[in-house]
Amino acid sequence: MLWLIFLSHEDHRIEYFCSMEWLIVISLIVFGLALVVAEIIFIPGTTIVGILGFAFLVFGTGLSFRYFGSETGWIMVGCTAVAAGVVLYYSFSAKMWHKFSLKTAIHSKVNEGELDQLTVGIEGQTTSTLRPVGKAEINNKTYEVKTSGEYVETGKRIRIIKIFSNQIFVEPLN
Repeated sequence: MLWLIFLSHEDHRIEYFCSMEWLIVISLIVFGLALVVAEIIFIPGTTIVGILGFAFLVFGTGLSFRYFGSETGWIMVGCTAVAAGVVLYYSFSAKMWHKFSLKTAIHSKVNEGELDQLTVGIEGQTTSTLRPVGKAEINNKTYEVKTSGEYVETGKRIRIIKIFSNQIFVEPLN
C-alpha cells in the first residue's frame, strides 16, 4: 500500500496518511471531470451524465474536507476548479475532438428540384379528394396539392394556379 508523507506544522513530526483516501478523492474528481467533458462534447444537453459528473465532483471535494480537514478541503476545491477550467479549455481549444466530429455538411433539401418541371397553367387530375389538401396526378407524377378553400372530388380535372415554396395551388376545371 502506498503511503504519503506530510510534515506537520505544529510539532514538525512526520505523519503518515494512507493514500487510499487520496486515491478515492482524486478518482472521484477525475471521474467527475471526465463525465462533465463527456456531457459537453459527446452528449450535449442536460442529461444524467452531466449531473452525475457534477455530483462526483462535489462528492470528491466533500470527502477531501472530511478526510483531510478544512484547509486541505478548500485547497482541493481550488484545485478542482482550476483543473475543470483547464480541462474544459483544452477540450474546446485543442482540436483533439476533430476525429469525433462530423466534417461534412448536407446542403441538399427535401423535394429539391421536384417542382421544376411544373408551371402555372399545367392541368392534371385529382387522385384523392381535395379538402382543401389532397393528391393529384400532374405530368404522370403524383403531387400533394392545395385548393384555395373549395373541396374537389376524386377524378376531377384541375389546373395549377400558383406554385409557392414547394406548395402547388390548384383550381378545379368546370
